[in-house]
Amino acid sequence: MCETKSSRWEGPLLLGTFTPRLDEKGRLILPSKFRGEFAEGLVITRGQERCLYVFSESDFTEMHERVRAAPVSSKQVRDYMRVFLSGAHAETPDKQNRVTIPQGLREYAGLDRELAVIGAGSRAEIWDAEAWQRYLNEQEAAFAAIEEEVIPGLF
Repeated sequence: MCETKSSRWEGPLLLGTFTPRLDEKGRLILPSKFRGEFAEGLVITRGQERCLYVFSESDFTEMHERVRAAPVSSKQVRDYMRVFLSGAHAETPDKQNRVTIPQGLREYAGLDRELAVIGAGSRAEIWDAEAWQRYLNEQEAAFAAIEEEVIPGLF
């Protein structure tokens, strides 16, 4: 008998927008609502739109297994894997629930002191606060104007 994984999401549901600050050592305090998910470890890596993606260690491992199954003969797969995985940084929050964001990732995302940490369902995203506000302003009008189904079966 073949066992299939449910298409229904069974992992954490990370929601909301939080505005922590980056300290002088490049650390941020995790939002309290996300601490349980990331307590055992997390992976920070490059995301699209110049933000950073934050996955629990277990979710990142699962994602890596799917990436490994992709055909390495595909140039697009190789390019994606290189950019996505070369920036990945594993971290365990300290006793004050702080994590360090490496300099290279801070530069990639243009992070300054003021941040926006958003819940994006199965992951968190870290944005420079001004970049997040610009992105949100640009996308809200398009979101409100959607007239067709974007995600099949959702609406």
